[in-house]
Amino acid sequence: MKKGTILWITVIAAIGALLAVPFTREIFTDTTNKHPYIMGFVKFAILATMGEFLAARLVFKRWVMIKGLLPKMIIWGALGVLIVLMFSLYTSGVNGAVEKGLLFTGQGYAAKFFTALYISTIMNLTFAPVFMATHRITDVYIDKIYSGEKSTFSNVINEINWSRFIKFVVGKTIPLFWIPAHTITFLLPDEFKVIFAASLSIFLGLILSLSRHRK
Repeated sequence: MKKGTILWITVIAAIGALLAVPFTREIFTDTTNKHPYIMGFVKFAILATMGEFLAARLVFKRWVMIKGLLPKMIIWGALGVLIVLMFSLYTSGVNGAVEKGLLFTGQGYAAKFFTALYISTIMNLTFAPVFMATHRITDVYIDKIYSGEKSTFSNVINEINWSRFIKFVVGKTIPLFWIPAHTITFLLPDEFKVIFAASLSIFLGLILSLSRHRK
């Protein structure tokens, strides 16, 4: 148990050091700007999985190996690529609506704040529920396959407790955590926006996995 804790903290500390040191942070930021999809895949595959390990530790009171670790990391990476695209689409869409006078922003810092709030709110109320539901379905499907059960996506969809999913993941985490967190993300300068968004992927893996294991 202690070895698992040490290993988890070591990985997080190494990533933190990578982002804290100016030289490596600049490399990280430049690489993200030049290859957004690749870096989106890598960041989510690693950090969201770290969050998933932590969720399992909190639920089972011990470190356990995640079933289907590799395919789950691939799914996280693919979702990370999609999130990179959605960040750009929603940012451009909201900015376009503001320029046309379709959304009120005010002046000065108020304009910056309201723009960030609009992007976060609209993205989390439209894209996020679909994104999280997709992850839930693939997560349960992979668990069943690696447990030796024969299943289909249709069966998995019918077995998921959607009432609990809506109440907790959609009804609580989106308004209470994700909208405020992403509002902060879109308020930050580009250099820190990338770092903050990367750190949030740990919480994404943690929250979605906790909701998956809650009884």
